[in-house]
Amino acid sequence: MKKTPVKDIQLKKGMNSDELIKELYSSGGFSAKKVAIGVDILEKMMKEENCVRLLSFPACICSTGTRGIIKELLKKKLFDAVITTTGTLDHDLARVWKDYYHGSFMADDKELHKKGINRLGNIFIPNECYGTVLEEKMQPILSDLYKIKNKWSTKELIWEFGKHLEKEKKGKESIMYWSWKNKIPIFIPGIMDGAFGSQLWMFYQENRDLTIDLLKDEQDISDTIFDAEKSGAFIIGGGISKHHVIWWAQFRDGLDYAVYITTAVEHDGSLSGARLREAVSWGKIKEQADNVTIEGDATVLLPLMTSALFERLLPK
Repeated sequence: MKKTPVKDIQLKKGMNSDELIKELYSSGGFSAKKVAIGVDILEKMMKEENCVRLLSFPACICSTGTRGIIKELLKKKLFDAVITTTGTLDHDLARVWKDYYHGSFMADDKELHKKGINRLGNIFIPNECYGTVLEEKMQPILSDLYKIKNKWSTKELIWEFGKHLEKEKKGKESIMYWSWKNKIPIFIPGIMDGAFGSQLWMFYQENRDLTIDLLKDEQDISDTIFDAEKSGAFIIGGGISKHHVIWWAQFRDGLDYAVYITTAVEHDGSLSGARLREAVSWGKIKEQADNVTIEGDATVLLPLMTSALFERLLPK
């Protein structure tokens, strides 16, 4: 066994994020080294020719400023496709038109309910900044789209909504805008599980032939995966978005690269808690794949890792 000494982290004035990541690797310590390995794998994945790069994440982080990191990843065209949950669309659209606010995990939820304020962790979301504004803004857009055709995949819907945001004051802060602008598909396999889906249902009450074509989405995902010589994924959080990435990857012998950030535990058998090594047994990740599971909060790790990645990949 090669003996590599553990080194103390040396902080220096003016050091950039990539230099810090390299210090974390040399420290050999617990999650710190995993974070550094994750950046290394992402860099290798980005530089791999003919590699389809997939990004998945849960909606909750888009209620926070971490949404800006996701937006930059799409703006800079670092990923070829995104799989996420409906709440991402909810928060992304709502924050174009209204603000969310700093809150507290320890707030009195009964009092918040009386005041019409929804709590997402330590983020406060007033009703008028969520369901109310989404109904007000979405229904006219859906009416316009319905005049074009009555059958849409989630990818198509998201691009059309992204296009509609081009003239909005804060439209270019949107994930959906950059998805449309750079033609990076976003797929939502569980489209009804959120306010965006509820607005589709409301529109359906008066327009019974409105159809959301999930099989078209699945075909597009299939075509993306099967046409790839190699594939890699940056998987943030678990649930349906994580599973959809690795599920489709198994049909082309698994991912070649995978970086997973999670806060979930493994002992309950959940998919969110399952480490990437478990996915190897299913053929969802190749036996020889470069992969790492990093335990930690994505709102902390994602900005750090992405900043270091930008240092390595983008012109100074």
